[in-house]
Amino acid sequence: MSIEQRDFDKAAPTWDQEPRRVKLADEVARAIIEAARPSRAMEVLDFGCGTGLLTLQLQPLVGSITGIDSSPGMLEVLNAKVKSQRLANVRTECLDLDRGDKLAGAYHLVVSSMVLHHVRDIAPLLGQFYRILRPAGQLCIADLDPDDGQFHSTNEGVFHDGFAEAALRQSFAEAGLADVRHCTAAKVPKPVAGGVERVFTVFLMTGRKQV
Repeated sequence: MSIEQRDFDKAAPTWDQEPRRVKLADEVARAIIEAARPSRAMEVLDFGCGTGLLTLQLQPLVGSITGIDSSPGMLEVLNAKVKSQRLANVRTECLDLDRGDKLAGAYHLVVSSMVLHHVRDIAPLLGQFYRILRPAGQLCIADLDPDDGQFHSTNEGVFHDGFAEAALRQSFAEAGLADVRHCTAAKVPKPVAGGVERVFTVFLMTGRKQV
């Protein structure tokens, strides 16, 4: 498993200043809320949480939420938000799977947004997600539909030009997840080469660990 790092620490202080990024997190959060129906009884993990744009959308709805990221700079921004808002049900953890770190704990819901395309081999990561899910727990992954490599201004650290639904469904099934569902979570208008605007779509795929 490999998660290629851009210099996310350097990008962290201004990460939330990109309106397109904030809007995407809002739309993904709405899709997850509709699909997973988070509740106060749930312990939740946000993998690749960054500055917490998704984490803090789910926080008021759940019992607790843990934000995990490999970037200390991103987590520093999130921790500052948690402190300023006096949020008692949010914790963070710096975890780098490339160093051999492993996910731990047991969660009712695991979410991850716009992270999977940075992972060279997704099967081991999906296996770790499955392992930490409680029985009947849900996994929600948001990422790009196939984008011909045009979504990112630089493809540094990008291993997948989006994900075809059928192939990712198969990956979910091979990880042991059942009741796999797929929907469009967000649409992202963005200029590409030549200044032409293209609308990229972001899916949400959900699966459940059987009891």
